[in-house]
Amino acid sequence: MLALDLGVFHRKSHVVGFKESLGWSAVWITLGVAFSSVVYFAYDRHWFGLGMGVDAVDGVINSGKLAATKYLTGYVVEKSLSVDNIFVIAMIFGSLAVPAKYQHRVLFWGILGALLLRGLMIGVGSALVANFHWVLYIFGAFLIFTAIKMLVMKDKEEHPENNPLVRYLRKFFPVTRDYHGQHFIVTAGEKASEEPAVAGDPIVTDPVVAAAPKGKRLLTPLAVALVLVEFTDVIFAVDSIPAIFAITADPFLVFTSNVFAILGLRSLYFALAGMIAKFVFLKPALSMVLLVVGGKMLAAKWLKELLGESFNFTILGVILAILATGVLASLVAGKKQEA
Repeated sequence: MLALDLGVFHRKSHVVGFKESLGWSAVWITLGVAFSSVVYFAYDRHWFGLGMGVDAVDGVINSGKLAATKYLTGYVVEKSLSVDNIFVIAMIFGSLAVPAKYQHRVLFWGILGALLLRGLMIGVGSALVANFHWVLYIFGAFLIFTAIKMLVMKDKEEHPENNPLVRYLRKFFPVTRDYHGQHFIVTAGEKASEEPAVAGDPIVTDPVVAAAPKGKRLLTPLAVALVLVEFTDVIFAVDSIPAIFAITADPFLVFTSNVFAILGLRSLYFALAGMIAKFVFLKPALSMVLLVVGGKMLAAKWLKELLGESFNFTILGVILAILATGVLASLVAGKKQEA
């Protein structure tokens, strides 16, 4: 799907419009939800040995129905937490003045890198939970701390160009002053280093390129934006990956729910970036979701005894209700302000 996305549907860089982004968001969400049926049959019929081991979180063997419920719960949690990432990505693109037609390219490669990094983090997390069950209580306490911090701390405006990572890049790697097409790296003296930011714009001499010896490889601001997007995802993964371990420690369920959640992040960004500020109650809703999954992690045994077999399905319902309430309350508040 990623190969089709960049190699066919977005082979030529262009500005992703609202209608196109909504269409792609629907495609990715449909794929993510539909994959739960694959999970059901895979665990019910033990394809590739799935559904044979004990889940370290609740000490049971995942049946097809239970695995599908855990997958959907993880998907919803990861998808909702990834929305918070959109705020920061919009800030990065705005601060670095990334041309609109190249933003999809940055997000594509950023998400490809995120899949690899999250896979590594999930592998480490699964090994820790399997060998040291008490790690779950640390994850739970961390999620509750994060939720409270989200509720009480005010957002402060960050300036990506002042980020220590950006300063490090500029110190050790030469960065061109201007964008040069869709290139992340250009070589001084070659045609790409003379391209304008957007095809058709007048060619302006880039002083960094002009001062560099021929053959010198230079990063462009597009590469800086990519590094920041990758770094941002790692920071957010520190919150979201412990959240999924509140639901399951099965590596297949953890990774696939993460994959489908972040694969649609690009299209969701273009659909929501311009109006994300209108969802004023979304951040409190996300903090409540973290409180629920953190509390579930700390009190799993008691909640399981109380709710019985419907335990995981009930958690999924509660999370969906919190998110729906946050979105609806934001829409109502927005209409009142317009009136």
